[in-house]
Amino acid sequence: MIRSYRTATVFCTAVTLLAAACDSNSSSKSQSPAKDHITYVTAFGAAGRDAFAWVAEQKGYFRQAGIDVQIELGKATGENLKALASGNAQFTSLDFTGATISAGAKNSTAYRDFRAVLAIHQRTLVSIVAMQGSGITTPKDLKGKRIAAAANSVNQLLFPGYAKLAGIDSAGIHWIAVQPVQLGPALASGKADALSTFLIGRPTIEKATVQARSKHVVVFPYSTYLPDLYGNATVTTASIAAKKPDLVKRFRTALLKGLKYTIQHPDEAGKLLHAKHPETDATAATAEIKLMTPSVTAEGESSIGTITEARMRRAITSLQNAGVIQPGMTPQDVVDFAAMKGS
Repeated sequence: MIRSYRTATVFCTAVTLLAAACDSNSSSKSQSPAKDHITYVTAFGAAGRDAFAWVAEQKGYFRQAGIDVQIELGKATGENLKALASGNAQFTSLDFTGATISAGAKNSTAYRDFRAVLAIHQRTLVSIVAMQGSGITTPKDLKGKRIAAAANSVNQLLFPGYAKLAGIDSAGIHWIAVQPVQLGPALASGKADALSTFLIGRPTIEKATVQARSKHVVVFPYSTYLPDLYGNATVTTASIAAKKPDLVKRFRTALLKGLKYTIQHPDEAGKLLHAKHPETDATAATAEIKLMTPSVTAEGESSIGTITEARMRRAITSLQNAGVIQPGMTPQDVVDFAAMKGS
């Protein structure tokens, strides 16, 4: 009896020690430092369109992927590409069509060694915006009008191709260069008859026209005639894509989870963004997320985040036909298709 008791005691002690060791290992793993440390730059500032990065951070998707991510505010396509080129960032989001044009334009000095790994918008968000009652009810009504846009922006670069397909006589169109924050006032004041801007900027522009003229706006998306062009995408360097495919896949998976959660819970995402960046209005951020959602899901739920080789080939052809990039570019020159396999 005594021997049996001692045997049982020894056994229980061993089990207890083993369990403690297992708990210790588990705790150690959960508290172990992240596998990789990277810097991610948003497309432009802290806006609703970029909320998914902070959602991925807050929900622990980056941590689950073994990545410690420092999120920094972007300054649009050109500056974001410079951040990649300098090594100050390993991933960034930007207007993918604009970046493709920069890489494929004749005599371009822009950074070309980037690869897209995640499509944020399955459709370009570039659009024409005009006030209701202005006489502009179809794209063809833009003939001879004044159109305001950010100087040297993708909006203006894409217009010739859009005009050709939409049947617009662009010969008499006059372009007015303005700062992005002045687009709404330019339309509201009558300085411009229409704007070429991004669809998600509609609430801000309409607020200006309603306050000044009690007029709402009409929108003509470029995607109606250029359906193969992507909007924003997340890119990395060609070197990272080639040398660290596992990191790219893990980061992409985490960011994709954040994107899906954001469009499913826009109110929560808007509030979270405001909590991170109080200067960003939660209601405006939520409105922007809701406006961009149709472009995120345009190819169906299963295709969220994906760039296909066939569509990218057609997109390149569209840009070549518009005369904004030179012949010779291939989808592989700007997209890391391996990152999207199995995800």
